[in-house]
Amino acid sequence: MPQHDLIVIGTGPGGYVCAIRASQLGMKVAVVEKRATHGGTCLNVGCIPSKALLHASERYAEAANGFAAMGIKVTPALDLAAMLAFKDQGVKGNVDGVAFLLRKHKIDHFHGTGRLIGPGKVEVTFINGEKQAVEAKSVVIATGSEAMGLPGIAIDEKRIVSSTGALSLPEVPKRMAVIGAGYIGLELGSVWSRLGAEVTVIEMLERVAPGLDGEVARQLQRVLAKQGVAFKLGTKLVSVDGKGKSMTLTLEPAKGGKTETLDCDIVLVAAGRVPNTQGLGLAEAGIKTDNRGRIVVDGGFATSVSGIYAIGDVIAGPMLAHKAEEEGVALAELLAGQAGHVNYDTIPSVIYTAPEVASVGKTEEELKAAGIAYKVGKFPFTANARAKVNRTTEGFVKILAEAATDRVLGVHIIGADAGTMIAEAAVLMEFGGSAEDLARICHAHPTLNEAIKEAALVVDRRPIHM
Repeated sequence: MPQHDLIVIGTGPGGYVCAIRASQLGMKVAVVEKRATHGGTCLNVGCIPSKALLHASERYAEAANGFAAMGIKVTPALDLAAMLAFKDQGVKGNVDGVAFLLRKHKIDHFHGTGRLIGPGKVEVTFINGEKQAVEAKSVVIATGSEAMGLPGIAIDEKRIVSSTGALSLPEVPKRMAVIGAGYIGLELGSVWSRLGAEVTVIEMLERVAPGLDGEVARQLQRVLAKQGVAFKLGTKLVSVDGKGKSMTLTLEPAKGGKTETLDCDIVLVAAGRVPNTQGLGLAEAGIKTDNRGRIVVDGGFATSVSGIYAIGDVIAGPMLAHKAEEEGVALAELLAGQAGHVNYDTIPSVIYTAPEVASVGKTEEELKAAGIAYKVGKFPFTANARAKVNRTTEGFVKILAEAATDRVLGVHIIGADAGTMIAEAAVLMEFGGSAEDLARICHAHPTLNEAIKEAALVVDRRPIHM
């Protein structure tokens, strides 16, 4: 008989949440994790440490540039080592918390590398080289993603770094080049810019934040440029010459043309992420993958091999921790005979720059491409009382509602604490709410959330405070 009902390979947000929910539903669960600590990329070298540095660097910049206007006179001094220790302390608290939760739910854990050796069978290779086979009725692959490299550019995590190396630079670089204007590049680029680096973001496309609503992306670029971040859009990296004390980047227009050079001390490669499936034995097990290396699954997260499932960054969809969590819960409930489900139309996404950018649902570009008639309601934070007194007036709320039904199809916010405010929109959309519904809900005053109510009123051309 199998030793377990379920084995989960990988204990990132998708994996550990899936394991906990399965245990709650009465299953005997084991997890396999190659890191010494649980939590995956997100808790160890991704979401959590980056948010710690974003928070700390924002407070540093605020102390230097914003406190005086509030009657607080300080002259901040940067202690980078202490800031990195603050980040590491936060990471430790979170990964220790996950370990506690796994113990609480009596989940067996194996610290080693997992490889599929047959339906319901996983071979664990420990750090000392010893191996052990673990069996279960079902296996879940939740191994997440890793930073995507660039041809001919060797990441050494010292001068040419991925997001992992960018979280632990021993000193503030004088000049930093960020390759890629997605959320990782913009977030980490803004951290080091606030701490004193001259940051240049290089992006092949003619815009920042691909996939974001175009109007919001343009506003985000303007705000970051005003903060000192330089942009070279429609530009590709040709080569990096690191022979000298500094590095020389050769750049050229993405559509072809004259090359130029850019000198820098640190290169952050943030060109995207790819599924982390190396060494799992997918091909040998007969598991199908698509042309991007993602594991192919059906609507119930089942792979092409019976009893083996996959969730999170290794399958199609946005590479977001909370998307993986929802899939983990849904899969555990499906395995228990319940009706697990994920509504992919209401998964929010957030860019944790300052100001933050948060979105849920469709963009204007997507609605136009689909031929859907829609109405727009937009309200600026310059007209919001709380934003005025807090001096956080950058940005706006934008609501897209179906013209025929008034159902909200998309909400996009750029502004302070947008990542928290977007939850209100996600709840409304999950229940098929309309802009009128949102406009009729009483919002506390004075709050930033009132801008959401006002944007909903604008959909019907009846704002109060604009």
